[in-house]
Amino acid sequence: MAIILTESDAKALLQKVLRYSKADECEVNLQGEEWSNIRYALNKVTTCGSKTYKTISVQSAFGKKVGVATVDEFDDASLEKAVRRSEEVAQLAPENPEYIGLLGPQQYLPASGFFDSTANMSAVDRAKAVAQSIQIAKSQKQTVAGYLEDRVGYSAMMNSKGLFAYYPSTRVNFSATIRTENGTGSGYATQGVSDFPKLNTASATQIALQKALGSVGARAIEPGKYTVILEPLAAAVLLEHLFRSLDARSADEGRSFLSKPGGKTKLGEQIMDERVTIYSDPTNPELPASPWSADGRAQEKLNWIEKGVVKNLAYSRYWAQKKGVKAVPSPNNVMMVGGTASLDDLIKSTQRGILVTKFWYIRSVDPQSLLVTGLTRDGTFYIENGKIKHPVKNFRFNESPVIMLNNLETLGKVERVVSSEGSFSNYLIPAMKIREFTFTSLSDAV
Repeated sequence: MAIILTESDAKALLQKVLRYSKADECEVNLQGEEWSNIRYALNKVTTCGSKTYKTISVQSAFGKKVGVATVDEFDDASLEKAVRRSEEVAQLAPENPEYIGLLGPQQYLPASGFFDSTANMSAVDRAKAVAQSIQIAKSQKQTVAGYLEDRVGYSAMMNSKGLFAYYPSTRVNFSATIRTENGTGSGYATQGVSDFPKLNTASATQIALQKALGSVGARAIEPGKYTVILEPLAAAVLLEHLFRSLDARSADEGRSFLSKPGGKTKLGEQIMDERVTIYSDPTNPELPASPWSADGRAQEKLNWIEKGVVKNLAYSRYWAQKKGVKAVPSPNNVMMVGGTASLDDLIKSTQRGILVTKFWYIRSVDPQSLLVTGLTRDGTFYIENGKIKHPVKNFRFNESPVIMLNNLETLGKVERVVSSEGSFSNYLIPAMKIREFTFTSLSDAV
C-alpha cells in the first residue's frame, strides 16, 4: 500500500476500520509522510536520509471511558486487532470527566498546501540545491554548514458520527550557517517554502555570507537598554512564546500573561501597540495550513490580537462547554501584519541601536509576564547615525514579547521564516524596530 494515500483511498481505509468498532463512539486518525534530508558541514555533504511512515490511531469510547491504540500494519487482521485493543483499554480506563464525545460532520475552508514540485523532489534536486550553497562558501574561501529537509504527507480522520477530514501538504525547510576562516565571524539564514521552486539556497547563503564577513572583529559594548532592529527570524522566535500562550484555560486559571486576579482574563483589553495584529488563516497562499484541527474542528481566519486588543483565545471543547462559549481551536499557522519599511529603512532611521540577526537558546523565565531569556548569535551589529558602524559581541537578553510589542517603533515588511528554536515552525513575521530592549550581559560566543 502506498505511503501517501489519496482522499478516496484514505476514506475507504477509515471506513473499513470503523466497521470493526463495537464501542459507543470510535474515531480513527490516519497519517502518512515521506521525509528526506541532506546535511552538510565544512563545505561537504555529511549525511542524507529518508524516512517514510504511515500509522493509524484508533480511539474507542464507552461512555466517558476512553482507550487508544496505534498500529502501522494495514492488513485486515492488524486493523481489527487495533480496534479491539483500543476497546479493551477503554473498558479498563477510569472515566475521563473532560470527555465530551465526538463531533459530527464539519465544513472546512478550501485550503491547499500541497505542491507536486515538492512531492516529486529527488535526491538530485536536494544535492543541487545544497551544491549552490557550498559553491558560494568555497568561492569566498569560507566554511558553510547547513540542512535541507522536505516533507510530503497527509492526515485524515473519520469518526462514528459521520465526520471525515483529509489534508495533504508539502514543505521544504533550509538553513545555512557560514563561519569565516579565522572563526571570528558567523552568519545565518533560513528559508521555508511549500512549493520547492520558490526555494533559493543561493540567495539565502549569500545573506549568511554577508553577515559572517560583516561580523568579524566584533567589539564589546556595555549591556543595557537599546533600540533594536529585529530581523523577522529574531522576532519570530520571541513571538512564538506569545503564540503558544493564547490558551483560555491557562488564562482563566491564572497561569498565563493573559490572566487577571479573580479568575478574569485580558480578553477584550488592549495589551500592546495598536499597530499589532496577529492572526491565523489556513487559506493564506504564502503559509497554507490544514483547515481542521487535531480534534476535527474547523479552522477559520481569525484575529487573535487585533490593533493591540486581545480578540480571541483558544478553547478546548471541554473548557468552552464549561464556560458557555464557542470552542475555538488553537491555530495551525500564525501571521503578523507588517509595514512597508525595508530593513535598510529601519537602519537609516536609527540614531543609535543594535541590529539583531538571530536569537537562540531561548528559555521561559516567567510565564505570567511571558519574560524569556536567550542570546544573540550569528551577526549582531551596532548602528549609529543610520548606518551599521561595526559588529558587536553577543548579548544575553531578558525581555517579554508583550513589553516588546508595547515598545514598537516601526514595522517592516513581512517574510516567511523558519523557527531556529527546534520546532522548525514557519511564520509570516515582519522585521521590527523596538525601543528599550533589555540586554543584561555579554557573551564571548561567536
